[in-house]
Order: sequence, then structure tokens, then C-alpha cells
Amino acid sequence: MEKNPIIIAIDGFSSSGKSTMARRLASAIGYRYIDSGAMYRAVTLFALEAGFIGPDGQPDAAALEAALPHIHVDFEPQPDGTQHTMLNGVDVEAEIRRLRVSNVVSPVAALPAVRHALVAMQKEMGRKRGIVMDGRDIGTVVFPDAELKIYVDASAETRARRRFKEMIDKGSAVTFEEVLANVVHRDHIDTTRAESPLRRADDAIAIDNSNMTIEEQDAWLLDQFERVTNAK
Repeated sequence: MEKNPIIIAIDGFSSSGKSTMARRLASAIGYRYIDSGAMYRAVTLFALEAGFIGPDGQPDAAALEAALPHIHVDFEPQPDGTQHTMLNGVDVEAEIRRLRVSNVVSPVAALPAVRHALVAMQKEMGRKRGIVMDGRDIGTVVFPDAELKIYVDASAETRARRRFKEMIDKGSAVTFEEVLANVVHRDHIDTTRAESPLRRADDAIAIDNSNMTIEEQDAWLLDQFERVTNAK
């Protein structure tokens, strides 16, 4: 008998590896993967290109809120099995990963109007279930009734090293110190913002993957999925 599809929510700090975990699990079990962080990055890129981000890195909340009805974010599958983020029909996958977006995404993501708009999009994406979504508030706000919730953590230094390597591999000219400062700054904003702060859901399973290989993460996460689905 085929099992009913569930919703899997994976939350955690920036560069904690949650996106890799979510993407690989979705591929292994045949679910749709949704990167909520990429959605906030896409809105941030829109704000940058529209001139809605001031010299101090703070967004013009009123201007961005007025533009939200004209912002559409979706994902397009690629031949290699990955997916690219689409902003109003344009592939922005590479651009949203750059440091200029990373440096201002947290203030944009903290805006209540932005969060409300993207949460509505995310809820619609999960309406048919059978999804793995990662982010900061998936298990607490977007899908509080998700059948499986995971909370991922790792030290700031470990996460900065991962992010630094990823950016260098993609040709970005950054220093480790810049990346570490960005990680620490985003942690502070994500955990202290008034609107949907990052926190572990009461029923989430926590994992510190600082010293785990990707293969160990995959095996652990698949075990959690099978435990939940076998119990249904």
C-alpha cells in the first residue's frame, strides 16, 4: 500500500547544511524540494535592483511592500536534477548566492510584509503535500503541523568554512573573515527579529552536523523519514 505523502520541515541557521540535506532527501524519496531561503534571496535581489536598499543596508519597507504583488518566485527543474530559482520568469540562481545579496537578505526577510507574502506562497506550494522545505520558520510558522520537523545546527566557524568554500568554488572574491562576519550577523538578526524568529519547534528533532559527512546526514535523515512514515 502506497504511503500518504507528508510535509517535512527542516529549519536551522544559515549555512548549516539544511538545504543540502533537504534537497538530497527530496530526491531520494521522490518529493518536491522547496528552498524557502532562495525565495527571500530573490526578493532581496529584486529590492537591490529596484534601488530599495539604502547605503546602510536597510530596505525601504514601504516601497518593497508596494512592489510585492508584482514579485513572483518559483523554481525550475534542471536537466542535472537540481533546480534554479526564478524571479518573475528570470533565472537568478547564481545572482542570489552572491555576497551582496547575503549581506542584506536578513533585514529584508525580517520585514513582516515580506514574510507574510512568502509564507502564503510557501503554504500554497505545500498544499498537495509530498514536499521537503527548508528555512528558518518552516516548522514553527509555515507548516506547524508538519509530520516531520528537523532543526539543524553547527558552529558559526564550521558554517562559515562551508559557505566560504562554496563561494570560492563559484569564483567569488571573498575572504573567510567576511563570510564569518556575515554568518554571525545573520544569526543575530534571524534569532532576534520580531517577526517569525528562528527557533527550534517544540516537536522538532535537533541535529548538530558539525562533524558529520553528507552521507551520514543522508542516512540519519532517511531513518527519521522512515520512522515517521512507517508509524502512520
